[in-house]
Amino acid sequence: MIKFLEGSFEFKVVRKSQLGSVTQTWLGFGPEQLSVPDGFVAGVSSFAEYGGHASICVRYDAKSTDVPYRKGENAPGDNIAFVQVGVPGYRISQMVKNDGNVLDAYGFVNVVSPSGLPMRGIVGIWPDPVMFIAINTPDMAASRAFYQQLGFVEQEYPYARPSKGAGQFEPAQPPKSVYLAPARNSMGVLLLPTKSKKTKVTPNPVLRSLNIVYTPSESDDAAELQLQDPQNVGISFVSTGKFEKQLETSKVMASKQ
Repeated sequence: MIKFLEGSFEFKVVRKSQLGSVTQTWLGFGPEQLSVPDGFVAGVSSFAEYGGHASICVRYDAKSTDVPYRKGENAPGDNIAFVQVGVPGYRISQMVKNDGNVLDAYGFVNVVSPSGLPMRGIVGIWPDPVMFIAINTPDMAASRAFYQQLGFVEQEYPYARPSKGAGQFEPAQPPKSVYLAPARNSMGVLLLPTKSKKTKVTPNPVLRSLNIVYTPSESDDAAELQLQDPQNVGISFVSTGKFEKQLETSKVMASKQ
């Protein structure tokens, strides 16, 4: 999965941790830290050097015998439609070489990653290339209310290209879909309505959770909170204090690689 993300979309390893048989590797396109990085100059530095970028955590357990996905198959579950990235370029040859299942590539690419996570690649520019996660949603009202209670706000749909969905290289916003995010330039969620409210969506087991960093009202030592959205997508909350400690620990380990 790591080679797939690096070779296909030019993700970079931003940090790494090891605990027993479990290795976790975070990949993204810029610093995750919540503060402005040293050396960043507004109006001069690239946005890729700014803090607050989203990342994908690849978790590998050397002792696990679970096989949630067999390469070459469709995604093992349909609650996650895809994770969309807007990048300057992608490489279909690397997707195939690294065991991705390319579904179609007419203007933009839809591919099931070797771990079973469906992804969509757009050639374009966006402040954080990890643009959003699209979720198949039978009950739009319930899902919209759920994310709004978490602090997400309905935003203008993000486009990575100037044509804003008017050409073959980037699709327009799907009809009746709703895009929500904590802020205009941050990663968000795209709620995609299913054909019927009675449609049952199946959880994709390869996605453990969406992790959200929050500022607790009382203490940075607050316990991690875990929820599930109406489509059984896991949501984990990590306090700013714990997140910053995790960054420091994993950065140290990454530097030793």
